[in-house]
Amino acid sequence: MGWKSKVFSPGPSGLVTSAGLLVLRVASGAMIALGHGLPKLKNFGQWAEQFPDPLGMGTRLSFLSVLGAEFFCGLVLVLGLATRLMSLPLAFAMAVAAFVVHQSDPWFVAPGVDGAKELALLYLIPFVTLLITGPGRYSLDALIAGKGS
Repeated sequence: MGWKSKVFSPGPSGLVTSAGLLVLRVASGAMIALGHGLPKLKNFGQWAEQFPDPLGMGTRLSFLSVLGAEFFCGLVLVLGLATRLMSLPLAFAMAVAAFVVHQSDPWFVAPGVDGAKELALLYLIPFVTLLITGPGRYSLDALIAGKGS
């Protein structure tokens, strides 16, 4: 199996499974891109100087990495292009957010709680799922692999 067939493998191709993966992919990709990545892109200067640096890469590089994952990978995920590859930086960013940035925060959002792991974990779940399963038959990956509908 060559690199192209691995990267662009659509994974499960049953109708119902593929429909579910389509909903998961489009919803999670659009929500992370538009709800988190786009605001960072629009306010680049403000965010780039104040962003956390949990891995010691520097504030600007940490910001650019998360911006790239949330906005660009999120949008490409919606299309179902290189889905497993796009899911990796998204899953990594959400794992870092949950377990490093929000390390001392509670697991769940509650009244009077400023930060929690919950939101990052709720995004981590679909990205890991798509990393494992692939995008299904309703994706550009399936068209590239010759398995689209």
